[in-house]
Amino acid sequence: MSEYQVSVFTGNVAYANTFNNVYIKLVGKDGESQRTWLTGAGWFLVGLKSTFTITCPASLGDLILVEVNKQPLPLFPQDAWFVDKVKVTCPEGKVYTFPMYHWINDGEVYHFREGTAVKVLEEHNPLAKYARERELQQRKEEYCWEVYADGMPHCMKADDACALPPEVQFSFTKDIEFKWTAAQGLLKLKLSHLDDCEEPWTDFDSLYRVFCCHKTDASDFVQKNWKDDAFFGYQFLNGLNPILIQRCTSLPSNFPVTDDMVSLEGGATLTVEMKKGNIFLCDYKILDGVKTSVINGEVQYLAAPLVLLHKTPDDSLKPVAIQLKQTRSEDNPIFVPADPKYDWLLAKTFVRSAEFNYHELNVHLLRTHLLAEVFTVALLRNVPQVHPLYKLLVPHTRFTLQINVLARQRLISKDGTFTLNTASGGEGMRTILKRSLSTLTYSSLCIPEDITERGVESVPNYYYRDDGLRLWDIIHRFVKGVIHHYYKTDQEVQDDSELQEYIKDIFEHGFLSKTETGIPQSFSTVDEVVKFVTVVIFTSSAQHSAVNTGQLDIGVWMPNFPPSLQLAPPTIKGRANEHTLLQTLPDVNTTVHGIAALWLLSTQSTDFVALGKYSQELFTEDVFCKLTKDFENELKDLDEAIDSRNKSLKLPYTYLEPKSVENSVSL
Repeated sequence: MSEYQVSVFTGNVAYANTFNNVYIKLVGKDGESQRTWLTGAGWFLVGLKSTFTITCPASLGDLILVEVNKQPLPLFPQDAWFVDKVKVTCPEGKVYTFPMYHWINDGEVYHFREGTAVKVLEEHNPLAKYARERELQQRKEEYCWEVYADGMPHCMKADDACALPPEVQFSFTKDIEFKWTAAQGLLKLKLSHLDDCEEPWTDFDSLYRVFCCHKTDASDFVQKNWKDDAFFGYQFLNGLNPILIQRCTSLPSNFPVTDDMVSLEGGATLTVEMKKGNIFLCDYKILDGVKTSVINGEVQYLAAPLVLLHKTPDDSLKPVAIQLKQTRSEDNPIFVPADPKYDWLLAKTFVRSAEFNYHELNVHLLRTHLLAEVFTVALLRNVPQVHPLYKLLVPHTRFTLQINVLARQRLISKDGTFTLNTASGGEGMRTILKRSLSTLTYSSLCIPEDITERGVESVPNYYYRDDGLRLWDIIHRFVKGVIHHYYKTDQEVQDDSELQEYIKDIFEHGFLSKTETGIPQSFSTVDEVVKFVTVVIFTSSAQHSAVNTGQLDIGVWMPNFPPSLQLAPPTIKGRANEHTLLQTLPDVNTTVHGIAALWLLSTQSTDFVALGKYSQELFTEDVFCKLTKDFENELKDLDEAIDSRNKSLKLPYTYLEPKSVENSVSL
């Protein structure tokens, strides 16, 4: 007789326990056990391990999988049971781990594989093959694609968050916190008394009284410096949208700035400084002609500016010319710093409002949230739990589907916060997203290539670039170590049908089969897989942190980040004053609803998981443990380097500190 010691680990999450009958079967290469009722060791309680003995007539050989199911006891209600893993100690002393991390429901039989990663061509046992195929068949039924809007990446089909499979829903803690913050944001910020005030701001003191209710060191710096040209330029490097700025080698034909229009610090001309590589351009052309929303009964305005910036001799980046519309005309003046004070400030305010809408829709929503959802759905539909790619990437999908479902319901729906309180809400939003996807390229998602293509390799004080490149390299080394361990040759990549279906799904449903994006349609080499997986992890963690975490810091002082503007862009110089600026800014209720949304989207939850932390034991091979340890150590070193640098900065750049970067798009 052969005795197997079976340890069952119930998850440490709310409502994970069960009082029902639990049954298990061990399946090995040489046989299988009887379906055994696990009894005699108490209930399966939250966070606890329960141990049992299963006796078999003979050895089962190497264990391949376990079958698990449960049935309700008489008089006990049905419940779901969340099991983390099962560990089995064989008579010979070998220990097998079966990762699960799954909710078990009554009446269904679940198959879970032993923790060693197995690619599809390595699958030889008939029952293991069947379990693999059945898992993917069930996943394709659970995770279906849906067209949310024409021209946008496809999304997960779900009527609401409750319709999602339980494994991808928020934890109990996060769910309670998110519902509470969504309902109480205005109250928490002491703004609830202003949420129905449709009046314009009458003075900046009133705005300050709203702002001072919830300020940080960073937001205080923003409020004090928002009018300053150097800070205006700084935000293109280290603000919420650090990926638009590019080196300008020749002026666009629709932006006719001449040498005699601008006066540059240091006395050089625009032409000379352009040749030296010291002139930069930010072009918001995708906002041109977008239909704007109506707020409080008034049509809103959204500019599509062109901004020219100069790297000064003291290494500041300052704006030297702003044109608010794309088409050259007499009523589309080019504003310069020498213009009257409020003309120049008003022009910069239109740029900052364009920045809000461009950032939220293109840089934040599309390039992190929607792409992360595509990566998640493609993984869950095409890659089984035993596959090394699943084990590597699934931690970076945590809560992504639910946060995006909630965003579609609460932020960008017909009556969503974004739709009702921004200039681009509604039809304009769909136009911008469609245009943004049409300009999205694979190289722009790879930060080393993106930095080179934009010509910003040597711009001083570009902390997003410096920290981002180091993070990319750390992630890339980690991914390379994992992928090269499991794929020794390019042929193994080409022959992995699950891997190929994964990237095909992403190309078709995420990038709508547009070859011009450069997104791979298939994988031919191991290095192609390494690069793409690095993109997935970087996008879902570091890039999202860079464009999400600082939203309240940058935007709680609304004049620096206005979601909408109520007067048209100025067509004549010399008429603006403080009253004009206040009348242009959004009304009181639009302001406070926008601030509440930014606060919610920037608030770290208590179940935050930092990049590099893998709480689930999905890999059982020693090589992964070694690579993970090296990964954590490198991230820790980067944390220390960033902390050291930040001590000398007036405004520390913290958004890419690994300890502040969440593992997935979960907020």
